[in-house]
Amino acid sequence: QVQLVESGGDLVQAGGSLRLSCAASGSIFSINAMGWHRQAPGKQRELVAGITSGGSTNYAGSVKGRFTISRDNAKNTVYLQMNSLKPDDTAVYYCDADVRDRFGLSNHYWGQGTQVTVSS
Repeated sequence: QVQLVESGGDLVQAGGSLRLSCAASGSIFSINAMGWHRQAPGKQRELVAGITSGGSTNYAGSVKGRFTISRDNAKNTVYLQMNSLKPDDTAVYYCDADVRDRFGLSNHYWGQGTQVTVSS
């Protein structure tokens, strides 16, 4: 089994910054894509940013230029640097990862989520 544990969520004023972290642990041989999604109250979960094992990134249009996704493959950790935060960024943020175990089997995992609240 694999566990993803997020941290870094907090209450911040508009215009502020936060850095989210997500560490993967367990039966891991390699990790392919990793990403961050978010879900605001009453809304569907949406992709925020993704990163491949080679470092290629993609972003939702609403966060492009303000958020930066990165990863440390040695630590099995993905980060999300969020700058110029807006009240609309308020949501529970979830990380996810495509993990291959030592038997060559791949599965998709989700973290438990971390709350980000941006006050106006």
